[in-house]
Amino acid sequence: MIVEQLRITGQEEIAPRIYRMTLEGDSVQTMTEPGQFVHVKVSDGIDPLLRRPISICDVSQDKQELTIIYRAEGRGTRLLAAKKTDDTLDVLGPLGQGFPLDSLQKGSTALLVGGGVGIPPLYYLAKKLVKRGVNVRTILGFRQSEDIFLQKEFRELGDIIVTTEDGSKGVHGFVTDAMNQAEKPYDSFFTCGPVPMLRAVKAAAASDGFISLEERMGCGVGACLACVCEASDATSQEGKKYRKICSDGPVFRAGEVVI
Repeated sequence: MIVEQLRITGQEEIAPRIYRMTLEGDSVQTMTEPGQFVHVKVSDGIDPLLRRPISICDVSQDKQELTIIYRAEGRGTRLLAAKKTDDTLDVLGPLGQGFPLDSLQKGSTALLVGGGVGIPPLYYLAKKLVKRGVNVRTILGFRQSEDIFLQKEFRELGDIIVTTEDGSKGVHGFVTDAMNQAEKPYDSFFTCGPVPMLRAVKAAAASDGFISLEERMGCGVGACLACVCEASDATSQEGKKYRKICSDGPVFRAGEVVI
């Protein structure tokens, strides 16, 4: 975990209100675990006071370059979207527990299911799994065709199905509709997105897997207890019936926490 002023090397809007930012700095060398996140200070002053947690989408060790993708929705992320190339950004990271790459062996198959801004961390995961010889299949869910991003990038790594709620592209419906139509088996699933989607994916899954939770955070390091979630009865420990999403997660084994 390092705090560093990273230099912005690129900023572009890749879908309505969805921005891709690349950042350069020495601390990027430590960001090797997919599923972790960085805590970003969006202004030079104390307003807004809290940092914004943003998932790591991709890392280039050679270029020492980090890629994040975020939605400009609240005041903090709108300030972030106003940043320009060569500006610097105060970044704390990497934080949290990522996806366990050793859960799959070479030649096995992983199903990745993402929705909205839960999609970016799955891209770095897909690249890491492919490098280990794992077959990757991906299902990406969007509201409409205009919202689609990273489709080309995922297609370069394996089979991909896109779903849209309005039927304007791909499978008409939700990611679980594509899961139910899929005939090919898979050994494990990995998913990130809105909580209702996570519940549905877990219920529809034909194997064990891992979920990544999105949550508002305070400190990002497990001190403030602003992002706790309830542990399931099967995984509750005496005296600890909760998990901190920022430090125990954001990735959990499916069934470990109540969603």
